[in-house]
Amino acid sequence: MAQQFVNSKIKADRVVVFIKPTCPYCRKAMELLKQLPIKQESLEFVDITAHKDTNAIQDYLQQLTGARTVPRVFIGKDCIGGYSDLAALEQNGQLLQKLRQIGVLQ
Repeated sequence: MAQQFVNSKIKADRVVVFIKPTCPYCRKAMELLKQLPIKQESLEFVDITAHKDTNAIQDYLQQLTGARTVPRVFIGKDCIGGYSDLAALEQNGQLLQKLRQIGVLQ
């Protein structure tokens, strides 16, 4: 169930972030991404605490990405990591390039 749920969210032409609303790093990732010119329909924040199988979702994210912590940021089908990885891409100018590659910029 968790595997099917996660896989249904990850798409080649979207930015998907798996979050917990109480997590400060999730909020920072959301703030950073919302400042970028990403098409609204191409950006999704998935609150994993809204599902009764939160632990199973995190277990599958670990299997998929090597970490069960949130946020888990997917640009297209690639997991780039968490907030610090997202911020590093933004600082070195690679984030917009990756977003342009999957066609999500306005």
